[in-house]
Amino acid sequence: MAPQFHPLRRLTAWLPVTALRRSLWALVLGAASLSAQAGPVLDRIQATGTVVLAHRESSVPFSFVGPQGQPMGYAVDLCQRLVQAIGRAIGQPALRTRFLQVTPADRIAVIEDGRADLECGSTTNNKERREKVAFTIPHYITGARYLVRADSPIQTLRDFAGRRLVSTASTTPLRAVTQANNEYLLRITLLEAPDHQRAVDMVANGEADGFVMDDVLLYGLIAGRPDPRAFKVVGKFLTIEPLAIMLPRNDPAFKRLVDAEMRRLIVSREIHAIYERWFLRPIPPSNRSLDLPMNYLLKDFWKYPTDTVPG
Repeated sequence: MAPQFHPLRRLTAWLPVTALRRSLWALVLGAASLSAQAGPVLDRIQATGTVVLAHRESSVPFSFVGPQGQPMGYAVDLCQRLVQAIGRAIGQPALRTRFLQVTPADRIAVIEDGRADLECGSTTNNKERREKVAFTIPHYITGARYLVRADSPIQTLRDFAGRRLVSTASTTPLRAVTQANNEYLLRITLLEAPDHQRAVDMVANGEADGFVMDDVLLYGLIAGRPDPRAFKVVGKFLTIEPLAIMLPRNDPAFKRLVDAEMRRLIVSREIHAIYERWFLRPIPPSNRSLDLPMNYLLKDFWKYPTDTVPG
């Protein structure tokens, strides 16, 4: 029997129970009076007056390097809001920010080792990663699909049987497709690329028949190409990916502060304006719009925002 993937059926399990909802609202109402307590991350920020933000090179529209070499994107904007909240909480409203570029391979180690305070990217919150780092409330919920050339007949995962499928190294879509390939004996040749842009190039030049990655990232990569009509995104979700900002897991006071500000942005709907800027309006580097309205997964999840996710 052909593989069937139905990750959306698990969505209802994400919604918190009534008691938890009440406690979340209590946190929102009390966020304004939150005061920072001593902890390793906050101690470092107070001592240096600087928050180090890790960013990505080509995770459009979440985190990427703009035309003038500056980090930008939806997650970067959210991190800048978090920096402002940290500054207010510790009595240093003019905190500096320093950016550190990371890759899929080293992003977790950079946070785990304390080289950056927040990772402003497109990283999935999952159980394996939570053993090393912490995550705040998801800023996007997506799923892995497939980028192929516009003339490709491929529509589903099983259509890649006997073909070549690339993904970015050290990502959850790569692990998911590896598991499916082995479980269902699909005979797919799996390839690894060092970054998203290289993976798209491999599809464009025929080195691979498709690229499996979070669909929102695929749409962003297509929009940034000089030939966007040369590609399309196909297939049902292979995974569900709650994307969230990473932070160190050894400072609960810092996490409470970050969670409270993320919750405030969501409940006040300030985050909606930030979303519209990056998903519904023209953005660099191509000055095209992704035209991606907020999906129902994210809308439902933000009704009762929490950092608790399945898996």
